[in-house]
Amino acid sequence: MELGLKGKVAMVAAASQGLGFAIAKMLAAEGARVSIAARRAEAVSAAASRIEKETGSPALSAVADVNSTEAIAQWHSRTLESFGGVDILVTNSGGPPAGLASGFDDAAWQSALALLLLSVVRTVRVVLPSIEARGGGSILMLTSSSVKNPIPNLGLSNVIRPAVAALAKTYADEFAGKRIRVNQLIPGRISTERTTYLDDANAKRLGTTVEEQRQRASSAIPMGRYGDPEEFARAAAFLVSDAASYITGATLQVDGGAIRSVG
Repeated sequence: MELGLKGKVAMVAAASQGLGFAIAKMLAAEGARVSIAARRAEAVSAAASRIEKETGSPALSAVADVNSTEAIAQWHSRTLESFGGVDILVTNSGGPPAGLASGFDDAAWQSALALLLLSVVRTVRVVLPSIEARGGGSILMLTSSSVKNPIPNLGLSNVIRPAVAALAKTYADEFAGKRIRVNQLIPGRISTERTTYLDDANAKRLGTTVEEQRQRASSAIPMGRYGDPEEFARAAAFLVSDAASYITGATLQVDGGAIRSVG
């Protein structure tokens, strides 16, 4: 199936590693020109170089903290200068600290709200006019399985991530007339640095080893294993592509069957 991504310009946030990097690399492999951002200059520059080397497509790197509108605007400006426009935006960020909802103070809640929700609002606000100027495009929001089922020991994510899901649905309604599709992509347990952190945190909380925790988590997944970042990235590439031209306001979970909710 032809995805129609060749020549498209994609901005992918938090893409120096993990799911963001996997998506950026997959889009580049499909012929898109990618602009990636992250907070650490060395890491994001290395990621862009790797993408170019492994896919043959151009990749721009920028240092940007999604907690800063100014930083997002500078990343956007550099993307326009290098590639002339934006067709695809993938919103993404690091996750908040693990812990019980009852154990966080106001500062932690405010920080998580800024990281998970307001970062998406900021990024879309900055990039939207460029996508509209191209005659339409696609916005993909990465969230978490916590929007479907609360995850033990992830109190901040359980409360705030569902707001991002509601935002995606709201934007889908608002932007459909502009020919801009907005969808949400949910990772289950995908083997990334974030998953390693969570396995370590849960192992310490439960008084077990990381390997035992990983085996316990894997056994709860119908497919019996963690996902590979490339499997997640393939789903992302489809959702932002012309092949998904009649899909907006949708939620796709890439979780090996782990999420049990019907809706």
